[in-house]
Amino acid sequence: MNNVEKLSELDLLKELGNIGAGNAATALSKLLNKEINMNVPFASIVSFNEMMELMGGSDRPVAAVFLRMEGELSGSLFFVLSVADATKLVNQLIQENQVNEQDLPSHELGLSALQEVGNIISAHYLTALSECIGLIVTPSVPQVTIDMVGAIVVTGLLEISQVSDHSIFIDTELTDTTDNLVEKTKGHFFLIPYPDSFEKILAALGEK
Repeated sequence: MNNVEKLSELDLLKELGNIGAGNAATALSKLLNKEINMNVPFASIVSFNEMMELMGGSDRPVAAVFLRMEGELSGSLFFVLSVADATKLVNQLIQENQVNEQDLPSHELGLSALQEVGNIISAHYLTALSECIGLIVTPSVPQVTIDMVGAIVVTGLLEISQVSDHSIFIDTELTDTTDNLVEKTKGHFFLIPYPDSFEKILAALGEK
């Protein structure tokens, strides 16, 4: 059994995800002025093909926030939501219910709000990873797009896919409990390090 398979069987990835999710939930609660909880139902290391399947297949339209991982580790990050869930988040952020799924791809304020959510979640996940493995990791300026899974993945993986074929996958569930109503939004967080950075992560987490 190799290091990737061993790490996939550990609870460390899920624990790491929950730490990042907890901190991100606090930041989102302040931003939205309402109670937001986040948890991680599932976390694992997956192949790029499995990653596409987890996002719903190459032809599925999704909203994605894309960032580069910089510092002592390098790679790419995606925070991916269904268009319906992305629209729901946007309407909560901008305090209006006038944005629909069809309008979202061209709604400048909505896309900006979605970009900020992805930035907050990604930054807190990276901070949790950085503190866990003792290496400095920071996110680049995020980019947001709405397109089919295949197009988004190909754009983000064009360089990395030549030298790597695995991603750290963290399932993310956001819950809005305002006014005793429970409303859930599901997203997927993918961390795709370059091979040398992946080895550093595997080594550090494998020693925990």
